This record gives sequence, C-alpha cells and structure tokens, in this order.
Amino acid sequence: MSLVWMEAMLPLGIIAGMLCVMGNAQYYIHKAAHGRPKHIGNDMWDVAMERRDKKLIEQATAPSHN
Repeated sequence: MSLVWMEAMLPLGIIAGMLCVMGNAQYYIHKAAHGRPKHIGNDMWDVAMERRDKKLIEQATAPSHN
C-alpha cells in the first residue's frame, strides 16, 4: 500500500516530458525560422529599437557616394 503513489508518477512523468518536448520544439522551430531565439516580453520600445538598429546597420554598411 505504500507504493500506491508510484502509480501516479508514470502518467505525470509522461505529461511533464511531453510539455518539455513541445516547448523545445517551439523554441527550435522559431530559431530555425528567424535565426535567433524568441525575445520574451518584446514591447513597443524594443520593436522601435530593433527598427532603429536595423536602419543604422544598413546605413553603416551601405556604400557612400562621395
């Protein structure tokens, strides 16, 4: 009677394992599609800074016509 709790461990282990598999699948699919891990908590300021950085990098790498 003392090992009854072990009956519940197998289903809980399967559920926890599948949650880990699903989370890792989302991470690797997003990383493969976008080339970098997903930014958690990306707000309007972060989006504006990413656009600014991208614009500055494009300007810096563009050939100058002097």
